[in-house]
Amino acid sequence: MGAWMDFSWDNITQYLGTIIDILLVSYVIYKLIMLLRGTRAIQLLKGIMVIVAAWLLSTFLELRTLQFLMSQAFTYGVLAIIIIFQPELRRALEQLGSGRLFSRTHAFADDQAVSQLVTEINKAAQYMAKRRIGALIVIERNTGLSDYIETGTEITGKVSSELLINIFIPNTPLHDGAVIIRKNSVMAAGCYLPLSENPSIDKDLGTRHRAAIGMSEVSDAVSVVISEETGMISLAINGELYRDLKEEVLKEYLTAHLQPMVKTNHSLWNWKVKDHG
Repeated sequence: MGAWMDFSWDNITQYLGTIIDILLVSYVIYKLIMLLRGTRAIQLLKGIMVIVAAWLLSTFLELRTLQFLMSQAFTYGVLAIIIIFQPELRRALEQLGSGRLFSRTHAFADDQAVSQLVTEINKAAQYMAKRRIGALIVIERNTGLSDYIETGTEITGKVSSELLINIFIPNTPLHDGAVIIRKNSVMAAGCYLPLSENPSIDKDLGTRHRAAIGMSEVSDAVSVVISEETGMISLAINGELYRDLKEEVLKEYLTAHLQPMVKTNHSLWNWKVKDHG
């Protein structure tokens, strides 16, 4: 009887360990997909899944040549993945080091701060859109943007619509670059951002829009873009660009993405430039 109880307890412990192992691995995979969604890496991930499927098929059907080719792809693919996924890996390590990869912390502490920030940005965006003043406003969330802040001119001033409008007035020293906001402060203006190289982006989009999308590919920042040619207001986040946003829609989007502890619904595999009238 004692041996049977020991055997049963060992089985229960083993099954429990297996369940915990599966849950942990599933959670890690889920967080990685959340990290990669809306970026170029998600398309590469699809390609890797195709290679894995081909390898499994070749193993099952004993297709020796195809199996050899897939094995070589796995052998040399690790180095390729490290090179190709470098921005995403860096972002993951930054979040892991700050304890944010497995948490739901947020850059903004309360709803009131978010509401005030959204109001000021929205007010400035509407003013500039009516007068077709080009602008690019980046709002830092969890991923630090210090490297990009250092490329511009330091300001460290409280966010206000008047300040944002004055920065982007044409022919002023700082208008031809991005403003980066951290919490409720304009950290710097005239900042240089990475341009997206995604080939599926609309060819009509200019440098500001590509920079906004590029920033959203390498960080979780939210970027507001005002077109100098059309006065159209767009928002870039997670590799997606939402175009032609009206005042209430822009306010709703900014609040949803900046508000603490709020989930946003986006397709994991989607990469389309979306239009909102």
